[in-house]
Amino acid sequence: MPSRISSSPRRSARLPLLAALAITLVTGSLALAGQSGDPTTPATPTAATHPAPSLDSTRQSEQWQATPVPVGKGDLTAVAALSHTQAWAVGYRLNSATSLKAIALRWDGKTWTQESTLPDNSFPQALAVRSAGDIWAVGSASAHWDGTKWTAYPLDNDPAGHVVPDAVTTTSDGKAWTVGRAMGRSIKDGVPAIQSWDGKAWHRQSLPDVGKGELSGITAVAPNDIWAVGAAYAADENAKQSALLLHFDGKNWQRMTAPGPGTTHNWLGAVTALSANDIWAVGGSTTTGGTERPLAVHWDGSAWSTATTPDVADGRLRAVGETGDGDLWTLGGKGAAPVALRWNAQHSQWEKSTAPDLVVRSFTTVPHSADLWATGIARDGDLIPTITHLKG
Repeated sequence: MPSRISSSPRRSARLPLLAALAITLVTGSLALAGQSGDPTTPATPTAATHPAPSLDSTRQSEQWQATPVPVGKGDLTAVAALSHTQAWAVGYRLNSATSLKAIALRWDGKTWTQESTLPDNSFPQALAVRSAGDIWAVGSASAHWDGTKWTAYPLDNDPAGHVVPDAVTTTSDGKAWTVGRAMGRSIKDGVPAIQSWDGKAWHRQSLPDVGKGELSGITAVAPNDIWAVGAAYAADENAKQSALLLHFDGKNWQRMTAPGPGTTHNWLGAVTALSANDIWAVGGSTTTGGTERPLAVHWDGSAWSTATTPDVADGRLRAVGETGDGDLWTLGGKGAAPVALRWNAQHSQWEKSTAPDLVVRSFTTVPHSADLWATGIARDGDLIPTITHLKG
C-alpha cells in the first residue's frame, strides 16, 4: 500500500502516491476467492482437528527462490494464485523520479510477464482473484479486470472523508467487499470503512461506532459470515491502541471482543477463514519500550483467543494463509527484516520458519498445493521489485 506515517504505535497513513518513490512501502492484504471459506470450495478441517503438519528438517531446509520479473524498478504490492500455472501480481513500475505506472503481472507456470496496465490513479495495493476473468484490485481507488481490460469504479462517498481501501475479497453471491479507512485531513481523523459491490456500484456499509481507527484485512466464510480486522486507535496518548474485529451476519456489522495483551498496543493486519469455526487473524503488539512482536488470534466458532507466537523483534505480521497440504503460514516483518511463522498444531503454537529474502508486501498460498508466493522489493538496492517462490 502507499507509504504510511506512524500516528499510532501501529503504522498508519497514506501519503500522496508519488511520495512512495522516496520511501519504503508496506503491503495491504489480499484475498484469493475460494480460499477464504467460500462455500463453492470444499470445507477445510479446523486447525484443531486436522493432523499437525510435521515441521521436518526437509521442509525447513527448503529455500525461497526468486523468480525474474519484467520490472526493473518499482514495487509489487499484492499477489494471488489460482493454480500452479495461474497467478497474478500487481504493483508499480517506476518510469522516472516523478512518474510511475500501475501494472499487473501474470504467471503462466514458467515466467512472469506483464499482462496489463491499470487505469490511471488506481494504484493497487490488494488483490482478489475469483477467476482469470474476474479480478479486483484496490488501493487509492478500485479497478476490475474482466479478462480483457481493467475498468475503474469509484467508491461510494463517505461522510468521514476520502475512502482509502486496504483489502478486498469476494463472496459466492457475486459481491466484492473492501475495507480500509475514511479520513479527512489526516490519518488521525480516520475511521474504519467497509464498502460492498453489488454488480453495478460500491455501497458504503453502516458500522458500529468504534471511534478512530482502520481496517486492514477481510475474509468471507459465506455471504452472511464475513470478518474484518484492523485497529481502534488510542483515544489519547495515555490509552492503548486495540485490535479491532468486526463481523457481518448478512444484515449488520457488529464489533467482537478482540483478545490480546491489555498492557500493550495491539493491531490486526490480515485474516483468513478456513471454515466458520476456524479463522486466524494476525498482526502485532508493542511493548512499553516500543518493540514490536507478532500477534496471532484464533476463532473457534465461540470465542477469539490468543495463540502463542515466538518473541521476534520487529515481528509484525501482514498476511496469513493455509496451503493445500494443511500448513498454516503467516508472513511479515519490519523493513528489511522479514519474518515467516508456521503453525505447529501438535504443540499449539506458531514457530519461526524460513523467511523470503525480501521486504514482504504480500504472500499467497496456491490452491491444491503446498507452494507459496511472496512479493515486495529486494532488501538491498533501490526499489527492486521481487517475487519469490517456496515450492512445497
